[in-house]
Amino acid sequence: MTTPFTASVFIGTSLDGFIARPDGDLAWLTSRGEAAGEDLGYQEFIAGVDAVVMGRGTYEAGLRFDSWPYEGMRVAVLSTRLEPGADPRVTVYRDLDRLIEGLAESGVKRVYADGGQVIRSFLRAGLIHDLTITTVPVLLGTGLPLFGPLDGDVSLTHRFTQVFGAGVVQSTYTVDS
Repeated sequence: MTTPFTASVFIGTSLDGFIARPDGDLAWLTSRGEAAGEDLGYQEFIAGVDAVVMGRGTYEAGLRFDSWPYEGMRVAVLSTRLEPGADPRVTVYRDLDRLIEGLAESGVKRVYADGGQVIRSFLRAGLIHDLTITTVPVLLGTGLPLFGPLDGDVSLTHRFTQVFGAGVVQSTYTVDS
């Protein structure tokens, strides 16, 4: 699929590949991220994106933070259940085709794809350009997985890996065309 924008992933996982506990809790991630003692490149990453795309679950998790983490940014939520217009900070899209169309019409060039379901949808549609995955040294045993069924192999090229404090490891990959 050819689009006028590139989509990137910047996400944290447990060593066993979960992005959240079954109830969406992220305390295991945020506490270890703080223990790493660095921002892990997130501020630089987010400064380079034009829009954030997430699913309803990721959107609802963002509402639990002390302040809205995407203030002043264009935020699109891909959801069949969230009511359009319920939150003026976000635009709700019912399906991927309308989302792509809306982002293209608004001139978006670089998208931050966040949340397991959105990332998997973008991977299946061939929309992801690169992935930065920060792995924290904890095994959750169960939770919301980062990856799941895809339509086929997604070949990646390793770009680099960094090791931060508290045993946090971050690897960046480019999706092969």
